[in-house]
Amino acid sequence: MDIGGRRAVGLVLAALAANLLVNEAVPGAHLAAGLGLAACLLAIARAGGLAAADLGLARAALGGGLRWGGAAAALVGAGYALAWLIPGVHQALPEGDGAPGRVALTVLVAIPLGTVLPEELAFRGLLLPLLARGRGMTAATWLSSGLFGLWHVLPSLGGGAANAAIVGTVGGGTAGTVTRVVATVCFTSLAGVVLCWLRLRSGSLVAPLLAHWTVNGLGVIVVLLA
Repeated sequence: MDIGGRRAVGLVLAALAANLLVNEAVPGAHLAAGLGLAACLLAIARAGGLAAADLGLARAALGGGLRWGGAAAALVGAGYALAWLIPGVHQALPEGDGAPGRVALTVLVAIPLGTVLPEELAFRGLLLPLLARGRGMTAATWLSSGLFGLWHVLPSLGGGAANAAIVGTVGGGTAGTVTRVVATVCFTSLAGVVLCWLRLRSGSLVAPLLAHWTVNGLGVIVVLLA
């Protein structure tokens, strides 16, 4: 990885850190912070010499992204449906307390624009090709996915339906917290590998965007239905 590449990676990591700080310090800033992060990432990509194809945003790859992303979204949906049929899943989920309008706003606006878009731009759009410049695509896949896993450390310590469900299983003490964090990092790192594969296989960032959005969005809906 050349000097420009190192600086670009450093800027991406700095932008991600700033996003975490803003979200922690300013309640309700998630959507604005996510959009701001996406704008910063696009500026970094331009300064780092990344073309639309490097980011997975080439128009020619859109069809492949939609096909692969749609297939991945269908598999995710089937997985949620099968999990829903497993005895005990309903009991493990916390009770949904969101109004339908609020849930729709979360699923259709906050999640895709505040979470999925900036995260996919950062980890599969910029870090993947930047890290691959000097290390190769396989190493870049694992490195970017490991960073994606570490990105979820703070969220794993917060609230939310997913954390509440895990706490109900492993407990909320020190051992339970450590277990929750380690499990979250491992799971999201492996998810990052799958999302990288989708990005590379389809040639488009749209594929991991759709898959990521489906995982997060359906998760919110499943909790509401619970």
